[in-house]
Amino acid sequence: MSKIIQKKQLSEAVYLMKLEAPLIAEERKAGQFIILQIDQENGERIPLTIADADTTEGSITIIFQVVGATTELLKDLNEGDDIPVLVGPLGNPTHIENYGTVVCVGGGIGVAPMHPIAQALKEAGNHVIIIMGARNKDLMIMEDEMKKIADELIICTDDGSYGRKDLVTAPLKEICERTEKPKYVIAIGPPIMMKFCAETTRPYGVHTEVSLNTIMVDGTGMCGGCRVNVGNEVKFVCVHGPEFDAHLVDFDNMIARLNSFKDIEHEHTCRLHGH
Repeated sequence: MSKIIQKKQLSEAVYLMKLEAPLIAEERKAGQFIILQIDQENGERIPLTIADADTTEGSITIIFQVVGATTELLKDLNEGDDIPVLVGPLGNPTHIENYGTVVCVGGGIGVAPMHPIAQALKEAGNHVIIIMGARNKDLMIMEDEMKKIADELIICTDDGSYGRKDLVTAPLKEICERTEKPKYVIAIGPPIMMKFCAETTRPYGVHTEVSLNTIMVDGTGMCGGCRVNVGNEVKFVCVHGPEFDAHLVDFDNMIARLNSFKDIEHEHTCRLHGH
């Protein structure tokens, strides 16, 4: 049981919630996530990255986009309401070290999980370049928070309503072509964006990681809903990830698997196991 301390709408269909979770706040590291469930009887369990944590307050912050039945239910909850099931921190933390120059690429809602990672990379002494992308200005989130971390901040919008009228891969390519190319790139966002970030850095030999957000049910690797092909191996995002070498991920397979669940995303009952 976890009480909602704060609820705020960040943009169209994107919400921030602070949840009472002192033990998770204490233990979490950058890159980890929680799984929550609202309807204990038939509801699905969904993974959400921990965007921030406050050990003094005993809270964690989640940011989510309303895309299906569970996020629709979550959006309707208010401050003071309880979330009955909250499990975490799950997944492997981001490997943080002083690489030198790093690039953090966040697309859309992917900016939220990027925040603690960029923060940790900055604290480790890196020169942090942050590229943020969204369809338009109204969908841009957490700009002020990222400004506090970034040594360089580049903003792109598809329609040119804010920052550069470009895809995030354009500035990423320019940075890879600098005399001092970055030592490490991490990208979080829609699967197609992460795929093209991987293809952008590949020719330059820049080590690139992606944080995958796949369908999850139990968070222990038992259900197989989150499986992805990485290199020649099958991996489970919930226990082996969420971060993987972007140049080894089979994005086409992952996108096909995600699309196969689209029809049931708006239902309230989890059908992954045929229940």
